[in-house]
Amino acid sequence: MDYLNIISIDPNIRFGKPCISGTRISVFDILGMLASGMSTEDILKDFPQLTKDQILACLSYSADKERKSKIAV
Repeated sequence: MDYLNIISIDPNIRFGKPCISGTRISVFDILGMLASGMSTEDILKDFPQLTKDQILACLSYSADKERKSKIAV
């Protein structure tokens, strides 16, 4: 998934943490919800402004970041 149009980093929003564009919801927030056992459907109920694609973009962003960090080692 191409997350480049979904995830943005703005130093004026959440101290520059990667967030879903147009929101103050960070990738870390979404990943934390998923890690705590919330389903995509649970997150969408709590945050109706989000879409399933945005949640998947957070996973894709995280996977890509992990892959890139392994290359640098």
